[in-house]
Amino acid sequence: MANKRDYYEVLGVGKEASDDDIKKAYRKLARQYHPDVNKAADAEEKFKEVKEAYDVLSDDSKRSTYDRFGHVDPNQGMGGADGADFGGFGDIFDMFFGGGGGRRDPNAPQRGNDLQYTMTIEFKEAVFGKETEITIPRTESCDTCHGSGAKAGTKPKTCGTCNGSGQQEVVQNTPFGRMVNRRTCSACGGSGRVITDKCGTCHGAGKVKKQRRIKVNIPAGVDDGAQIRMSGEGEGGLRGGPAGDLYIVLRVKSHDFFEREGDDIYCEVPLSFVQAALGDEIEIPTLTEKVKLKIPAGTQTGTYFRLKGKGVPKLRGYGTGDQHVKVTVVTPTKLSDDQKELLRQFGGLSGESTSQQDEHHESIFDRMKKAFRGE
Repeated sequence: MANKRDYYEVLGVGKEASDDDIKKAYRKLARQYHPDVNKAADAEEKFKEVKEAYDVLSDDSKRSTYDRFGHVDPNQGMGGADGADFGGFGDIFDMFFGGGGGRRDPNAPQRGNDLQYTMTIEFKEAVFGKETEITIPRTESCDTCHGSGAKAGTKPKTCGTCNGSGQQEVVQNTPFGRMVNRRTCSACGGSGRVITDKCGTCHGAGKVKKQRRIKVNIPAGVDDGAQIRMSGEGEGGLRGGPAGDLYIVLRVKSHDFFEREGDDIYCEVPLSFVQAALGDEIEIPTLTEKVKLKIPAGTQTGTYFRLKGKGVPKLRGYGTGDQHVKVTVVTPTKLSDDQKELLRQFGGLSGESTSQQDEHHESIFDRMKKAFRGE
C-alpha cells in the first residue's frame, strides 16, 4: 500500500474534480500511455495505474469509499491487473473520437471517392473561358445488380463470422490484463456481408469501370493551377451512397507575345532610334484587337505604357485588368555609308564623337575604364 500513489494525483486532478474533469484527464493519459502507442518501458505500468485510478474515481460508490478510507483494502474498487479488461487501441479511440463505443455500420451507404483530372488549355482560353468535354475513367454502380454485387434474384447474406459487424474480436491475456483487439473480419473483408452468388457483370464488387464524357465550363479569368470542382462527378458510391466529386486542375500554356501577372497582361515592343527620339504612333496587339499607342518624343528604352482595361477579366467580381507595354529601343546592326555619315553629323551637332571621327577623343568605354581604375 505504501507504494501506491494517490488516485487524484495519478489523474492530475483535485479532490473536488467533477465527473467530466476525471473523464477528460483519463482520456488524455490513456492515450498518452496506451501500450499500442507508447513504446516506453514503463508505459504499460503507467497505463494500468491510470486505468485503476479511473475505475475507482469514475464510480460514485467506489470514490466515496476511497475518499473515506484511501488504500486500506488493496482489493477494494481498484480493478487490479488480475481483473482488468481494457480494450485495444481501437477501443480507446472509439471513446476519444465520438461514438461512445458505437461503430460504423459496414452496410450503411458509402460516399464514392473524389477524382482529380489535369487539363491543359491555351493562354487565351484561360483568359476568355470556354466550354469543352472531357472523358474520364471512373467506377460507377453496377447497373445489373444495382450495386449489391449479388446475382439477380439473390441477396447478400449476413456474415456468420462477425455477425454483420465487419470486425472480429481477438482476446489476448497479458500480464497486465485481458486485451481485446478488433480487426477487419477475414471472412467478409469488413463488409459484414457474404455474397454466395456473385453478379456476372461486376463479379461481386457492386461497381464497374466506365468511360464517362463530361461537359466542363471553364470560366473566364482562370489562371494556371486553378481548380474546378464538379460535384457528384467522381466515383460512384456504394449501397446507394452519393458519388464523390471531380476536381479539374488547369494547366495554362504560355504565349509567344503576352505574359500574365494576375489580371494584368505584359508585353514588349521594339522602337527604332528615330521613333524613340522623334516620337510616333504605333499599333499594339491586345488580347482582343489592335490599338494605337502614342509614343512621345524622347522616350527611353524600358519605358512602360499602360492600356487600361485591356487585361484579363476578373474571375471574382467585375472589371478587367490592364495591359502594360514595355518599349525597347533597338540599335541598328547594319548601316549604309550614308546612314553612318548622317549619324556622325548628328553626333557632331550634339557634341558627341566616335573614335572614327576623332582618334584623340576619349570614347565612353575609355572613360568607364578610367573610372574603374580610379583615375
